[in-house]
Amino acid sequence: MKISAQMTIVMAAIFAVVCFGVAITGFTSLGEISDATQMADAKGFAWFWTFLGSVASVLGLLAWWMVRTHRDDA
Repeated sequence: MKISAQMTIVMAAIFAVVCFGVAITGFTSLGEISDATQMADAKGFAWFWTFLGSVASVLGLLAWWMVRTHRDDA
């Protein structure tokens, strides 16, 4: 299955928004946790989703850059 560059940009943007949404939810719910172990696990979970969102954003930007700089030699 081939995915076009434009579709890659759209999919990366959607995935990044979902990842950042989960991360924000994780960070905002930290105040409700009283156990130190659970707090550390929740922070790690939120940072992991932030990392995933960042990777999706970078890949989307890379695809966007490739679309903008592509030259047809035909």
